Amino acid sequence: MKLLRRKARRQQQDWPEDAVADAVETAPAATEQDASAAAEASGWKTSTTGLAGLARLARLGAWVLIASGPVIGVLALMGSSAPAQSAPKSAPAVKSNASTGPAGFAQLFVGAYLEAGEGSEEKLAPYYSGSVALTHPAGTRSALRTQAMDAREVSSGYWSVTVAVNIAAKSKKGGYSDAGVQYFRVAIQSTGEDKTSGYTAVSLPAQVAAPAALKLGDLGYPTSRGSGANDPASDTAASFLKAYIAGQGELDRYTSPGVHISPVVPTPYTSIKVTGVQDDSADGTSAKVPGDGKRRRLLITVDAQDKAGHSFPLTYALGLTARSGRWEVASLDDAPATASASTPSAAPDAQAPSAPSASATPSGSASPHSG
Repeated sequence: MKLLRRKARRQQQDWPEDAVADAVETAPAATEQDASAAAEASGWKTSTTGLAGLARLARLGAWVLIASGPVIGVLALMGSSAPAQSAPKSAPAVKSNASTGPAGFAQLFVGAYLEAGEGSEEKLAPYYSGSVALTHPAGTRSALRTQAMDAREVSSGYWSVTVAVNIAAKSKKGGYSDAGVQYFRVAIQSTGEDKTSGYTAVSLPAQVAAPAALKLGDLGYPTSRGSGANDPASDTAASFLKAYIAGQGELDRYTSPGVHISPVVPTPYTSIKVTGVQDDSADGTSAKVPGDGKRRRLLITVDAQDKAGHSFPLTYALGLTARSGRWEVASLDDAPATASASTPSAAPDAQAPSAPSASATPSGSASPHSG
């Protein structure tokens, strides 16, 4: 080993300077080759040839996308326009059979029919296409008001309409007098495919009898108390109505706690007078206020007098509740109760929830409460 070392030192001393310089210049190249070899061994080598290949691959992909753009657009359009399998189909338009149109058309036709006369038959042309020859003078009758009372669809697109008319009849002297309310039945047919685009009368009107009126016995107030002068419930109702339409007193003095009713404004009357009281109580003679929570329905008729001294009859349906020895108005009903809907106040299910107590007042009077 020592002999080999001495030989190597002698060879190094014998190298020329040019050889040493060449060795120094080639050292970096050797280093780069070593680094490249190390990178290749570790799997992270990136050569110029590899980068060029990647660039060519990217350019190829871009051209593929550009070339396939129109095809993708067509496919997307077809996909958006095609109906989804789960999307529900739109429902067909529903044809309306409402009688509002035929009823209004019949009212106009009857009004024109009553006012037409000899020489003015053309006024009926918009409603009736048949031939008409009138012999009475035009304006002999006039329709003051018209109202459709009944409209029935006899068959598809074909209605029978009954019209009530308040008629003014012309006298021989030229003036008009009230001829009362008369009734005419008209046959109306639709002229459009949808049964609402137009109508026509298939014949002239037929005058008919008035419809049967409802019987008063259908109302749910079997007990009559006359003017109710000695009845605490009637007295509370009268005081309430004086405040409600005549501006006499405060409404909350006569209503149950939590009940809010606004008075009529401006005040239309100066005073009222009770002319009749009916209720749903089974005892028409009792004037005693029952225990808390008892309910009672009242139908009260009054004569209301205005500032000019004219009196007008009015009827109100009220619901009352007993509390602390007096009656209080619990509701101003939209309509009088019918016999089928009315329940006698003496029945157990007519009990109302107990209201907060208040100081008792003498029978037949009303005072402020703590509501």
